[in-house]
Amino acid sequence: MLEPLLIVELAALGLCTGFLAGLLGIGGGMIMVPFITAILTNRGIAPDLAVKAAIATSMATIIFTSVSSVRAHHKRGAVRWDIARKLAPGIVLGAALASLGVFAILKGSWLALLFAAFVGFSATQMLKDKKPKPSRTLPGTAGQLSAGGVIGFLSGLVGAGGGFVSVPFMTWCNVPIHNAVATSAALGFPIALANGIGYVIAGQGVQGLPAGSFGYVYLPALAVIAVASVLMAPVGVKAAHALPVKSLKRVFAGILYVLAAYMLYKGISSL
Repeated sequence: MLEPLLIVELAALGLCTGFLAGLLGIGGGMIMVPFITAILTNRGIAPDLAVKAAIATSMATIIFTSVSSVRAHHKRGAVRWDIARKLAPGIVLGAALASLGVFAILKGSWLALLFAAFVGFSATQMLKDKKPKPSRTLPGTAGQLSAGGVIGFLSGLVGAGGGFVSVPFMTWCNVPIHNAVATSAALGFPIALANGIGYVIAGQGVQGLPAGSFGYVYLPALAVIAVASVLMAPVGVKAAHALPVKSLKRVFAGILYVLAAYMLYKGISSL
């Protein structure tokens, strides 16, 4: 039985992450991982396991958030399904390699540092607002398959839906920001599903995880956050289509910097 305060904390987190998933196409993982880590650590879970459980639970919630978010984007005709189809196979392969292999081997402190590094880099690239060469386009099928593998692998290590890599990648290739955000939301589902299965398998038999865990996935948090985030994701989508491009990029970068700093602190302090 969850304590009332924990339910309120998780519901508030779900509402925020659902909104940001729709707004930025980031799947909400960038927000969930730091906050779930803090919630579990404050309840006596060892920092190393708290980070891993946060990453796994965050990714599992994206299965539900991405469906709600992508439906809203699709209704507006913003999803580039041609891009999603070419990136998805590589994403599944990369995600499986990360969640079933590397994730189980690395300590939680190193995963926290990786989270901070990748998120900080992505924020910087987005904030620079460099204009891509007008002639640059997306690579061919093999290139997009490889890009998908990188997106899926990095997502599996840090528990994010891939938007922190896929959105900058697509905008670098001259895909308009609103289409990039919408397509990133669509990619969140195969990323989350492949990684979620991997986390469940990799976490079997691990001692010290919070009660109610299935592998590394903390089911009570998954249930509360998923319901709240699915309700709020369409609101974020509506906001995404109303904001100008530069404002969207600044919001994206600002949020990522704050969360990168927090996870950097957690990673260093638990080494």
